[in-house]
Amino acid sequence: MRRPFFTLLAANALSVTGNVLSLLAVPWFVLETTGSAALTGLAAFATTFPTVISAAFGGTLVDWLGFRLSSVLSDLLSGLIVLAIPALFLSTGLSYPLLLVLLFVRWLAATPGETARKAMLPDLAALAGVRIERATAAYDGVYRGAAMVGAPLAGVLILWVGPGTLLFADGITFLLSALLIRAGVPHVDGGARESGGYLRDLRDGLTFLWRDRLQLSATEMVVVVNMLDTGVTQVLLALYARDVAGDPRAFGLLSGALGAGAVAGTIVYGATGGRLPIRLTYGLCFLLAGVPRVLALAMGAPFSVALAVTALSGFAAGAINPILGVLQFDRIPIPLRARVLSTITAAAYAGMPVGGLLAGSLTELTSLTTTLFAFAGIYLLASVPPFVCRAWRELDERRPARQ
Repeated sequence: MRRPFFTLLAANALSVTGNVLSLLAVPWFVLETTGSAALTGLAAFATTFPTVISAAFGGTLVDWLGFRLSSVLSDLLSGLIVLAIPALFLSTGLSYPLLLVLLFVRWLAATPGETARKAMLPDLAALAGVRIERATAAYDGVYRGAAMVGAPLAGVLILWVGPGTLLFADGITFLLSALLIRAGVPHVDGGARESGGYLRDLRDGLTFLWRDRLQLSATEMVVVVNMLDTGVTQVLLALYARDVAGDPRAFGLLSGALGAGAVAGTIVYGATGGRLPIRLTYGLCFLLAGVPRVLALAMGAPFSVALAVTALSGFAAGAINPILGVLQFDRIPIPLRARVLSTITAAAYAGMPVGGLLAGSLTELTSLTTTLFAFAGIYLLASVPPFVCRAWRELDERRPARQ
């Protein structure tokens, strides 16, 4: 009975790869067809803003429809919309306003599919006899691996076949993902459920998260760190590469070292996580994932040292999402699973646009070194709760979710 579990991983890998291809192909497509940086930026906004909206309000619909059906419908709609972009451009023509509408709807439809596939994970892992620690590590490892491979693949394919052809390939990945879930994953969640009304069901998910102090604290930590990570990866590393290293390749090497370390850390946690103290492991990994790599840059460490520290920080970060998955699946009841996961995702995404603005503004007002030290300090403060907050002691007891 392991085939459905591996089918889910394969479908998610295809869907994530499609998302990464789209994130690179669409801006290049817009820039190539319009020649406008401003219109390209507006298209980028049309891919990020609906993700937050969909994550905030789409989880309740996933709980209503059932995880399997939601995943299939999400990927089908995403795939058809992505295929429509180059098809319309090559046939009847594609106006820029219509492109924005298509992008908005495409990303509005994508997030519920991600939520649904994640919500199926614990049931399929139990069906396969896979420990939840290994299951969450495998899921996160596939996600990180697909994202890491998809980005350079997209760059190469844009040069070889062009962004329009790449969008056709992108759409096919979603259709294949939908086919895999439809054909290879059973109904493990009982299908659609009765509802007390959309607003009431949405409120139930928010209330559950608010009352679960442990998950609320974990979500708050992720919001802060995602905000900081966005500022570091999109602004501060680029400035470091230009002003300190004097080589744009340093930007790519640091980003790649972080991603490769995270994939390795996820694999190691999947193999050993069940034997580690979960609260201490999470606290230490959270601390090591942010503070050392930023501090090394702030202190002017040689680039080789900064690169090694960044890889080690990535290795520590590899355990964070799998542990969060264990926490979520242990504590969220199945009928509320999608809407609570979706709320957590929306919160995690909401702070990310602020990170880039904060990093850029603070650097303009002070300096790159001061900003890096400030970010390291905030990383340190955000890492404190698992060590001092009483709610985090519950993590050692692994309270299972109510059915």
